[in-house]
Amino acid sequence: MKLARFTAGGHTRLGKVVGDSVVDLGAVLPGIGDSMRLLLEQLDGFRDAIEAVAAPAFALADVMLEAPITDPGKYLAIGMNYQSHVDEAAAAGVTAPKTQIWFNKQVTCINGPFGDVDVPRAGPDKVDYEAELGVVIGKRCRHVSRDQARSVIAGYVVCNDVTARDWQFRSPTFTLGKSFDTHGPIGPWITTDDEIADPHALTITLELNGEERQRASTGDMIYDIYDQIAYLSEVMTLLPGDLIATGTPAGVGIAGNRFMKAGDVVRVAVEGLGAIENRFVDEA
Repeated sequence: MKLARFTAGGHTRLGKVVGDSVVDLGAVLPGIGDSMRLLLEQLDGFRDAIEAVAAPAFALADVMLEAPITDPGKYLAIGMNYQSHVDEAAAAGVTAPKTQIWFNKQVTCINGPFGDVDVPRAGPDKVDYEAELGVVIGKRCRHVSRDQARSVIAGYVVCNDVTARDWQFRSPTFTLGKSFDTHGPIGPWITTDDEIADPHALTITLELNGEERQRASTGDMIYDIYDQIAYLSEVMTLLPGDLIATGTPAGVGIAGNRFMKAGDVVRVAVEGLGAIENRFVDEA
């Protein structure tokens, strides 16, 4: 299934995407409203009803797709997780990590798949893109083994881990540089895990103003998705709706000293999951 949040007629709803349409799930999800997190907490119980419902439906062209989840408990992201990105960072004098390196993106950064992204007025002049595969946790879990890790995944989204590089490097943690409002576009929907044969065999690409800047296979990760979940769950309880951004390949803007300015358009696509596209604008 492809589970979405969408706005039509001034109302935001949960839906499932089927071809070029989205089916309103409101009638079969009592008490859920438009919270994807609440749906994921109860997805096993609702799955049959969601799969059966066929109406009412809206043309995708007539609705606004929203961020598929806006209220996760956590948005975690791993750094330097593609060898190609490690290599380009090393060329700039950045030391390669010897373990998994994690940081937070504060959840207020979350943005829709086609929402505008701010070039902040706070002063960063080095706003960058990072194409990533996002994982959405589906079950409360702790101390998950690598072999069990796939069983706790609800599905996948396309992410752009927008980064204010100057703020990123001001402090020992990356959180501030990763967490500006609007700097977490995700979507266009959650593709459930059962639709993806192998999440480590997907092509990920990024285009800046129509020019391809990043291309890789998700199989090129240094620490794959199951390693990541096992590692994180040794430290903390993962909850339904939690987001994990799994790293970016080579081709980020900082490697070529090319940063975002108002008017730039960035499109990120992941094979089998769809694409998100965001215009950068000066913050009002």
